Amino acid sequence: MLINEITPLTPLWGDEKPEAAKGAGFENMFGGIFRSAIDNVKETDADKTQLQYLMATGQLDNPAELSLASSKYEMSVSLLVQLRNRAVEAYNEIMRISL
Repeated sequence: MLINEITPLTPLWGDEKPEAAKGAGFENMFGGIFRSAIDNVKETDADKTQLQYLMATGQLDNPAELSLASSKYEMSVSLLVQLRNRAVEAYNEIMRISL
């Protein structure tokens, strides 16, 4: 998928649950959020790699597309890392609760 073929992203949180979480509990919705973030990282990495190849072979007409793809990849990785950090913080907070 190249930059020109961008489709609207589905929101991570919204009125609709991800397909994997429909009719299921919180665990599946939570896993769906992580799956969505991981898939987004994979897609943006593939786009960036494709554009890097095109740039290296001289087939890329607009070098700004590579810069945009690299930025999107960095942001998607940052989002995934932030999600992971928040999940670890929440887990640690739950573990500190004494019953």
